[in-house]
Amino acid sequence: MSSLSAIGMIAIGSIGAASFYVPFKKVKNWAWESYWIFQGIAAWLIVPWLFAYFTVPDGTLLSILNDAPTESALLSIFFGMLWGIGGLTFGLSIRYLGIAMGQSIALGFCAAFGTLIPPVVAGENLLASSVGILMVIGVSVCIAGIALIGYAGALKSKGLSEEERKEAVKEFALKKGLLIAFMAGLMSAAFNYGFEAGKPIDAVALSYGVNPLFQSNPTLIFILTGGFITNFVYCVFLNIKNKTYRDYTTVSAKVLVNNIFFTFLAGLLWFLQFHFFGMGKSQLPASIAPFAWSILMALNIAIGNIWGIALGEWKGVSKLTMGILIGGILVLILSTFVVSLG
Repeated sequence: MSSLSAIGMIAIGSIGAASFYVPFKKVKNWAWESYWIFQGIAAWLIVPWLFAYFTVPDGTLLSILNDAPTESALLSIFFGMLWGIGGLTFGLSIRYLGIAMGQSIALGFCAAFGTLIPPVVAGENLLASSVGILMVIGVSVCIAGIALIGYAGALKSKGLSEEERKEAVKEFALKKGLLIAFMAGLMSAAFNYGFEAGKPIDAVALSYGVNPLFQSNPTLIFILTGGFITNFVYCVFLNIKNKTYRDYTTVSAKVLVNNIFFTFLAGLLWFLQFHFFGMGKSQLPASIAPFAWSILMALNIAIGNIWGIALGEWKGVSKLTMGILIGGILVLILSTFVVSLG
């Protein structure tokens, strides 16, 4: 399989990732924590098991999970729990900044941290090699892109009336959103570490005759179980604190079915991101594979902003603001490819 085809698989996943928040627009009379945990049940519990079950030889899934090295399984769950904090705050960043701006900034940080943290933890001196220098340059460009998009957000907030702000993003809050997006990017990068920790599990899957395209699906079960634990605890806390546990019983049967359908659709779209990421990464040449994460983040940013513009989140802003926004997006995407030059 060519590198182009492998990247095409990652792109399919990016379409799912960038689109997963759109079905939430159809959810009625539920608080954020109520619909977030329902999409999590689908994305982090049900769908991973279904995809793993149907992509491994019949009757082997439980054996693969049972034979998974204990250390790899526990590390995958641990990194999944850290990612869970990132996934949680990622949803909040979109809530306060909108799809376009929220995804751009959070994923920009995610690309930066996901690139720099592994070699730093491994004790590498990034300034001692051309590859390391390119990584630092790429992250610097990434921060510049984040600053540009943040500035566009500030101009947007200043230039719109309160009514226009709420029409675009109902709970728009720039300062709160930027802080949450930083945390989302930092913690979301842990998902990539979960993939690295799960390589021995991939090897077990291959030993059972699993197609290399789907070798990471059993590993995803461990990572996403960790992510579900974090999100479930927080959302139940909010349900109790805000008394939104009533959301599940006070809506009509029709609205309940509607909400479950669209939250589960969101969860499925979200999961496709890492299903196709695993497929694409497994087919990339060894020289390119380390940069698969950067490729995923760049594509997520681009497609997420297409959705944001299509949904009118930047409706009514000046041409200058829109130009700065687009410039920031392009700089962010450029940063991931600068890193990839390494």
